[in-house]
Amino acid sequence: MANNAGAYVGAVGIGVSDLARSGDFYERVLGMKVLQTFKLPHMDEIVLGYEGRGSAIVLMHWTDGSARNYADLPIKIVLYVPDPVAAADAIRAEGLEIVREATPIASLGGAVVGFAKDPDGYLVELLQRPAR
Repeated sequence: MANNAGAYVGAVGIGVSDLARSGDFYERVLGMKVLQTFKLPHMDEIVLGYEGRGSAIVLMHWTDGSARNYADLPIKIVLYVPDPVAAADAIRAEGLEIVREATPIASLGGAVVGFAKDPDGYLVELLQRPAR
């Protein structure tokens, strides 16, 4: 095993069918900030994250004409949010699916957890931030 001192996950990328729509969803609806954008020869990307946090999500849209399946892939994005119920309400207001209403889970110490779908059908877990 290689020495992994100082290693961490910086970002995870997901393919999206409509970069502007997905960027708007993660920025406006879920409160993320655009950290960077890239126009590469084969794809466009938007990197989003929460202020003061180290990891990010990269929204990727291929522009090279290749066929891509962006819908309902078995992906889960876990977001720690201060109010999962309010986050679910904001997602619902966009006309998107709420898979599981945000409710406390006893086996998780009463943490509030809910599930919704993003514009491409990716599962978004809304998890209450742990107490500090």
